[in-house]
Amino acid sequence: MLDFRNTNTVWASVLVETLARLGLTTAVISPGSRSTPLVVACASHPQIQAIPILDERSASFFALGVAKASGQPTVLVCTSGTAGANYFPAVIEAYESNVPLLILTADRPPELRDCASGQTIDQQKLFGDYVRGYRELALPETTIPQLRYLRQVMAQMWQQSQFPVAGPVHINCPFRDPLAPIAEPHSDLQQTLVAQVNSTFFSHLTTQTAPTLLATPTMALPTALGQTERGLIIAGPHSTASAAADRVYCEAISTLAKQLGWPVLADGLSPLRNHAQLNPHLISTYDLLLRHQSHAAALVPEQVLQLGPLPTSKVLRQWLATIDPQRWILDCSGRNRDPLHGQAMLLPMTIAALIAQLTSRTLSTNLADSAYGRQWQHRDAIACQRLGEKLATLEPLFEAKLSWLLPNLMSPKTPLMIANSMPVRDVEWFWPLNDRGIRPYFSRGANGIDGTLSTAMGVAHHHGQAVLLTGDLALLHDSNGFLNARMRSGHLTILLINNQGGGIFESLPIAQFDPPFEKFFATPQQVDFAALATVHQIDYEQITTWEMLADRLSELPTTGVRLLELQCDRKRDAQLRSTLLESAGDFTLD
Repeated sequence: MLDFRNTNTVWASVLVETLARLGLTTAVISPGSRSTPLVVACASHPQIQAIPILDERSASFFALGVAKASGQPTVLVCTSGTAGANYFPAVIEAYESNVPLLILTADRPPELRDCASGQTIDQQKLFGDYVRGYRELALPETTIPQLRYLRQVMAQMWQQSQFPVAGPVHINCPFRDPLAPIAEPHSDLQQTLVAQVNSTFFSHLTTQTAPTLLATPTMALPTALGQTERGLIIAGPHSTASAAADRVYCEAISTLAKQLGWPVLADGLSPLRNHAQLNPHLISTYDLLLRHQSHAAALVPEQVLQLGPLPTSKVLRQWLATIDPQRWILDCSGRNRDPLHGQAMLLPMTIAALIAQLTSRTLSTNLADSAYGRQWQHRDAIACQRLGEKLATLEPLFEAKLSWLLPNLMSPKTPLMIANSMPVRDVEWFWPLNDRGIRPYFSRGANGIDGTLSTAMGVAHHHGQAVLLTGDLALLHDSNGFLNARMRSGHLTILLINNQGGGIFESLPIAQFDPPFEKFFATPQQVDFAALATVHQIDYEQITTWEMLADRLSELPTTGVRLLELQCDRKRDAQLRSTLLESAGDFTLD
């Protein structure tokens, strides 16, 4: 495994072997000279899949997708200079959404910095506070004490990328020439190294995953929690590394709902809506209902248990800010998850820990007997029926109907990457309860559209098959991701909603002011996606009917990338969506 040809090869191979022993399986590499020792070590290691990706921004989002899907750290390797700066958007997303990445930026040695040496910038703490840890390595040396130091630093950074909170870590790696694996004459010292830096040098290292937080919480629960019938569980965005983990999460929420006797407002970016049978008390139309004062007033809770971040819904957030109930936020990240600045207290524990404490309590509510819970369920059932009746009769291609249909068009347990802007909102508004086990992936840490295609390719690479739901601007923003289409395994189907611009801006007040709206906000792009697909040698098809779409999604291919384009009318769809959102919840109870 180790390469003793010269000082740099020894150093880099010890670094990579340490990570392999800890469990690294994937390294995403962008080309460059200064990173040569790291690239050679990664590419030569039999347990590591080294994936070359030209564009650093695309490479970083691809690695983000692999790490999201696997739940394990993925390594990024680049050369010196601005290469690492192109990682920054993905690093921010990884930090905000707790995704483990190890970023190895090669660098010139200290004597070649700040002296007009080529391809050199200040890489110290390049990513600022958007990393869980930062270290600059010492210059490579072939001494046992220094190699032990290297081994210890890499083991520390591996763990720091996962615990106590997962996220990116940055290791700056200076190298002097020669960068290529040019053999140096063997000396007595090198022969000593061969004898000492063998398998026993790494024998204490074992595969490590993120340590499981203990079920016993570090704090006692507030005595008031659960002592009311009028309580809500709000389950925000959540993704896991496996279908089994999705089910465990959904079962835990079901147990929690039964213990508290509270209904669950389930975000579309959570596995909950796709495992509805496990929890018969899910509410999916909360946004539609709370647009109407009669429902908003009748459904006011006294307590709210918030699981992680809040859902995207602006309507829900405004309602919570107005009524300001006692809110407990279950979150172990140490981050502030309360954008409303309300009566909220943090519960830094896992769901399992909360369930364990609640088990010993006598609570006042039973879901089956809760009048408050029945109010939510009755209104939600009516809104779901009204929404379904309206969408079922719409034959023209309509953006929002795609989110309503998708759960029943895809095979069970299909990984689905959902782009930001309109797709993520249509999923929250229109995604129905089902038992198909569809597995949602998303980038809601920083909520940007950058890296959408590359992230989806990373998800598909890990799982073997995936679907991407995206608008035209998000896809074009990351069109360099198509360069990776033939350098990854598995299959990705792209569902492209082409509405000629940024559909989300149609719902903002600026849409009434044109100019400058169309040119500076909607920003329509004149791109022929069929031609773009041809250039990148990927399959393309324009979808013209819902029946055609159902046929194409009934069984996904096993390899390659496929682009299915649905051409929609942005302004018509914005008006129709607005009408649906208002009308589905516009009813009164007898």
